[in-house]
Amino acid sequence: MAAPENPKMQRPTKASSASRGTSPLPYLGDASSHLSATLTPQQYLQRMTDLQQMDLQSAVDQMRTLLSFYPQRVYKMAYYRKQTKNHWARDDPGFCFLQVVMILASSIAYGFAFRIASFSAIIGFVTKSILIHWLGFGVVMASVGRLIANQHLMTTATCSSHVKQNVEWLYAFDVHCNAFVPLFVLLYGVQFFLLPIVLGTSLLSLGVSNTLFAVAFGWYFYITHLGYRALPFLSNTEVFLFPIVAVLVLYVFNFVGYPFGLGFNASRIIAYVYFED
Repeated sequence: MAAPENPKMQRPTKASSASRGTSPLPYLGDASSHLSATLTPQQYLQRMTDLQQMDLQSAVDQMRTLLSFYPQRVYKMAYYRKQTKNHWARDDPGFCFLQVVMILASSIAYGFAFRIASFSAIIGFVTKSILIHWLGFGVVMASVGRLIANQHLMTTATCSSHVKQNVEWLYAFDVHCNAFVPLFVLLYGVQFFLLPIVLGTSLLSLGVSNTLFAVAFGWYFYITHLGYRALPFLSNTEVFLFPIVAVLVLYVFNFVGYPFGLGFNASRIIAYVYFED
C-alpha cells in the first residue's frame, strides 16, 4: 500500500506559482510585508539628521527635471521604489533637506531686501517660511490629497493576487515637495529680482506680480496632478487640476476689475502682511 502524500508537499509556494505563470500579474507581497515595508515619518526624520544617508546630487537632478518639459519623469522613480522596496515614497530625505536650505537662504535675502532691523525678526520670518509656507502648507495639501485619492479615486478593479493599495501619506508629501520646486523658483527666486517692479502701483506691476503667482500655483497643481496620476490604482486624477480653474478666474478678475478698483497685487499684499511695521 502506498504511503499517503504529505499535504504540506502539495502546497505550492509563492515562488513556484509565479514561475509556472499561474497569475497574470507579478506577486507584490502579502499584507504584512506591505505594512512592514512602509516608511514611517519618524524613520524619515531620523534619516534627515544624517547627511551621509542623503543623495543630494540625485535631489538636484530631480529638481532640474521638475523644471523641464517632462516633470513626470520624476515619478518613474516612485514606481521603481515600489517594485524594489514596496513603498512609493522617497526614503532619501535629501530632497526635503535641500528645499529647507533654499527656503532658509531666500528668506534671509528677503529679510535684507526689506531691511528687517533685528536679527530676531529675521529668524522669525525664516521660521514662518519653513514651518508655515513649506511644511504647514505641505501637511495640509498632502492630507487633503491623500484623503481625496483614497476615498474617491481608487479603482474598482481588484485582483486576488494583489494586496489592496492606498496612497501613502509620505508619498502625498513627496508630491507636495515636487510641486513646490517651480513655485519656489518663481515666488522666491524670480520675484526677488523683480521686487522694484512687482511692488509698484501701476497696471504693469499688478500684471507681472499676478502672472508670477498664477503660473507658480498653476504649475504647482499640475505637478500635483502628475504625482497622483502616476499611481496605477487611482483613476480620475484630473480632479487635482480643478484648482487651476480657480487660479485663472482670479487672474482674469484682477485685470477686469482693475479699472474699477477691484484688482489686487499679490506681491504687495504679501509684502504688507509680512514686512509692514
